[in-house]
Amino acid sequence: METTSPVVPFPPEPPDEHRSRAPEFYGFVAWTSTSVVFVIYVLWALLPDEYIVWLGVEWYPSREWTLLLPAYSIVVVLLTYFVYFAITIARTPAFSDPSTFIDTKTHLPALDANQHFKPADPDVVPELYDIPIGIVNRVVYGPHRWPNEKRPSGESSSKVDKVQTSP
Repeated sequence: METTSPVVPFPPEPPDEHRSRAPEFYGFVAWTSTSVVFVIYVLWALLPDEYIVWLGVEWYPSREWTLLLPAYSIVVVLLTYFVYFAITIARTPAFSDPSTFIDTKTHLPALDANQHFKPADPDVVPELYDIPIGIVNRVVYGPHRWPNEKRPSGESSSKVDKVQTSP
């Protein structure tokens, strides 16, 4: 009798015959070449000139580049972050721009029919759409009132209204 385990690996592994081993080789080559370049860099930075010439190297860059290369690399990384953030801030639309809440994928209800009060058949899933921003504002903030308009007797006034209506 065969026993099965309730634990199944997720996601399921593809069969071995379809898996490529290329990523393993690329990773090994990248790791090996990076290690070799780092060892050569450290030897170039620390060995005296006589040993480098003895190894058969006739020309090599000045030793000041052992400090300049990491410094320039850090500056380039920091500059990349700065430029990325600057481009992001520059391309951000203003708060008053409609593209902050409407995009090309917006699906608004039809203008000719009032979708909000239409009776729905209980067996039908209603059409999905984005709620227009005007309706959202009316629900969240209430109907629009002008500063000199009186409130109905049941509503309480806030400090903002008292400040705005005071002479």
